[in-house]
Amino acid sequence: MDFDMGKRAADLRRELRDLVNEEVPEHFLGAFTDDPADLQTTQQFCRTLAARNLLCLAWPEEFGGGAAPVWEQTVVREEMWAHHEPRGAQYMGVNWVGPIIMRHGTAQQQRTHLPPIAAGEVIWCQGFSEPEAGSDLASLRTYARRADDGSAGWLVSGQKIWTSYATMAQWCFLLARTSRVGEGGTQKKQQGLTIFLVPMDDPAITVRPIGCMMGPHHLNEVFFDDLRVTEADVLGTVDQGWTIVQDVMSFERVGIARYARCERLLAAAPEVLGERWDELPAELRGRWVRMLTHCRRARLLAYRVVALQASGQITPGDAAAYRIAVTKLDQDSAEVLTDIAAEVRHSDVRAEWFLGEVEDHWRYSQASTVSSGSIEMQRILLSRAMLAGGRK
Repeated sequence: MDFDMGKRAADLRRELRDLVNEEVPEHFLGAFTDDPADLQTTQQFCRTLAARNLLCLAWPEEFGGGAAPVWEQTVVREEMWAHHEPRGAQYMGVNWVGPIIMRHGTAQQQRTHLPPIAAGEVIWCQGFSEPEAGSDLASLRTYARRADDGSAGWLVSGQKIWTSYATMAQWCFLLARTSRVGEGGTQKKQQGLTIFLVPMDDPAITVRPIGCMMGPHHLNEVFFDDLRVTEADVLGTVDQGWTIVQDVMSFERVGIARYARCERLLAAAPEVLGERWDELPAELRGRWVRMLTHCRRARLLAYRVVALQASGQITPGDAAAYRIAVTKLDQDSAEVLTDIAAEVRHSDVRAEWFLGEVEDHWRYSQASTVSSGSIEMQRILLSRAMLAGGRK
């Protein structure tokens, strides 16, 4: 299949790769490590991208973007994920927080939040999952009750879990229940939910890191103890937050271009092993070829979703199909790469790089079937879309 996007895209890829080579340390494994320098690397890199108008390339000019085609933003997304996401947590703000605020936010919210994202100066986290509401997100219990002091606001109390970047984020995209099921017109659990945009430095918010094999900063618990929010903090319409959540999921899932990282590591394997590559079992090399094929399949599904998203025709089933493919690719390629890494018999800079990358990729892949919505829920979404006569 021909994935050529033309000369402009090829030039853009070269520019991005040159920037990565110049500004990102060789053994960089992401922002979320024990070393504070890694976070600083990503923050500086984001500022560099923003200065060159590459961070939010496809955003409209009035929101600080470059008004480029979505395919150029896709190139940026692929090159960043292929090189360990040197934007750090910024992909969240760029890929979905910003676009969602463009769609649903007030003029004041757009003025407040979009320029800092476009400048690479702010980190967001997502307050969705809870201990009793992970894949079944609509069952969340975090509740925003109307303040009884006469002010036009709410007090939010509850707990979120698995919240990436919460220790470093300045803002939270928070989902809470504002009307209980059975009250008024709220008949379904998907009703009565509201999105709030809240600052993470509020003293009513407590963050507790969760240790895991993926390293520090990836996972956290977040507690809200009568967090005061106002009408100005509401994104969209009160009690109608589920519509925004569906938009978020569509943007978020296609924004994680893990296929580009898988393909880069798979392509590096023969070079790293050198002459030993031809001595590998035919079965292992066959699995390697299969994974390259699956990379192309995931890429094609991603491009399909990008095209549908640009035309406003995307459905949850479309995003789910891509997410299933890239999640399976993550885990299956990690197993193949681990078996290939075990065959490395020499030690040089390139081999050490490859071994470290493969180990990191394997660690990440173990969580991929539950992050951004479990693969089981993606299959349910896809099945529902197909049964309802959606795209196949």
